[in-house]
Amino acid sequence: MKTLLPGRYRPVTALLFVAFSLTACGEQRVAASDAPSAPPTSKASPSPSSSGAPAYVEPGVVDGAPHNGDNNAYRRPGEMSPAGARDARREADRIEPVLKRLWNQKKWDPKTVRTALLKLGYEEERFGPKGERLGGTLTVTGMPSRYEADHYVHPEGARVGLRVHDDACVTAFLQKTNFQVSTNGPYMETGCFAPPSGH
Repeated sequence: MKTLLPGRYRPVTALLFVAFSLTACGEQRVAASDAPSAPPTSKASPSPSSSGAPAYVEPGVVDGAPHNGDNNAYRRPGEMSPAGARDARREADRIEPVLKRLWNQKKWDPKTVRTALLKLGYEEERFGPKGERLGGTLTVTGMPSRYEADHYVHPEGARVGLRVHDDACVTAFLQKTNFQVSTNGPYMETGCFAPPSGH
């Protein structure tokens, strides 16, 4: 049997192969000057990536999904200016007592909610055939459908979007179990309402 390397080079070659194997595929590499002084053991210690999480994890992401923030940018509201935030809060304070009264009366259908809010002086938001805004600031719709078990359900209730400024909205919902009024910047693709989640 013929060997390719003389006997004295085999241990060095094997050592280099093991060193390259241990530093591949996202593992942290340790320079020789940074290596720990303790002798190597036969048991490998668990590394941060041995938990099954991807090598890159965004801060604040619970499930460790890489690029979660980029993938969900469409679900983040825009920033409100201080003046926009102040004006949106003022309008939210006008809307909240109306919704509370309707909720106590057990009236949460979109038509009733729309009529009550139009009495505050708002005008319904209108759009052209290509989606361009034509005027108005108030949108009242039914609650969005949601998937439960094996079918979609259409909950009773209404949701409200009021465009206070180009950078400021009041959003609210009113349903059998509760109601809520909040302020936010508009969403990139859906205006005042938060877009539905993707996959």
